Parts: sequence; C-alpha cells; structure tokens
Amino acid sequence: MYIPAHFAAGPDVIHDLLTRPSAANLVTMTSHGLLATFLPLIYDPSIGEHGALHGHLARTNSQWSEPAIGESLVIIQGADAYISPSWYASKAEHGRVVPTWNYSTAHVYGKLAVHDDAAWLGNHVRQLTKLNEARSERPWSVDDAPERYVSGQLRAIVGIELVITRIEAKAKLSQNRPDKDIDGVVAGLDAQGHREIAADVARARQGS
Repeated sequence: MYIPAHFAAGPDVIHDLLTRPSAANLVTMTSHGLLATFLPLIYDPSIGEHGALHGHLARTNSQWSEPAIGESLVIIQGADAYISPSWYASKAEHGRVVPTWNYSTAHVYGKLAVHDDAAWLGNHVRQLTKLNEARSERPWSVDDAPERYVSGQLRAIVGIELVITRIEAKAKLSQNRPDKDIDGVVAGLDAQGHREIAADVARARQGS
C-alpha cells in the first residue's frame, strides 16, 4: 500500500480498525487465480505475534477449499467520504484547492487456516454475535435459537483464521491541510451527516 508519512496510521487507529464490529474482504491467491469474499470478522489478539482474524464462509463457497498460495490478505475499511474543496478556508484565500477522498484502511496479511469442527465454529459464532449485539438494548444470543437448528446452521459453514504476519495501515484524514481547512472539513462532514469520519478527522489533527 502507498502510505505517505503523514498518512501512516498509528497503533490506536490500527487497533480500532481491527476491533470494531465490521466486515472486510478476504482475498486469497489460489491455483485458479484470485478469490475474494466479503465477510464479518472478529479479532483475537492472543494468537501469534500480531493476533488473528476469525470468520466463516458458506460451505458451498470454494474459497475455503482452494488452498491459498503464500500470504492471504484481509482489506479492512474504516469510515470514508468525499471532501469538497468548498469546505477549505484556503479556497477563499488563493483558490488553489482540489477535491479529495478521506478514509482509513488496513491491509492485514497472514497465513490462512481452515476450521471445520463444531466446537470451534460454535465458539466463533457466539463471540461474533456478542460483539455485534453489544449495543442492542435486547441483545440476541445464539442460544436463543433451538439447539438442533443451530447445529444445522453450523454444518453449513466453515471457519477461517488469518494468523496475522504483518499490517499496512493508512489514515488519510486531512492531516496535510492547514488548521482552518481541517475545521472546514469537520464542519462540512458533520453537516452531511458523516459524523464518524468527521470525528476521525478531528482525532487525526490531535495526533490520537
């Protein structure tokens, strides 16, 4: 990934991208070419040197059964939005401004392993559900469903684990703009309802 120094994501940004409830693209190189699947993932920091990402694929999805060649890649995307040059104070001062796009992303590389046993899958889907139900007033649990039904659903999926070998992460959040321009970006994003990335831009200026 191309990462200019002022857009290099720090440890806090990387941790947020890895741990927030989200889905990402799993990309593997196989003997039949590139395969990719968009799937929800959960981060486990206790595995290996850099942790691991856990997910699951439909049993009918051939990506799990096609052996990955070399490292596999998970592309995690944070909030993103178009940035209008009309938001910059610099527009009124000299007019030398152009549009851009702000975003945060992480390319997570690792060794892919397959888990095809009910115990691993049962634990995984419970953890994944707990993470994504955490903000609900009445969180749903896997155990709310009949046991026989859950067992049948688990037989229809296969677990995958990406043991992380390295991470390349970028946070392009107007860090290269003057403070007055950043003020305009935050205000413009807020006005359009892009509050998550507006907060990301504000935090990036503070260096957090």
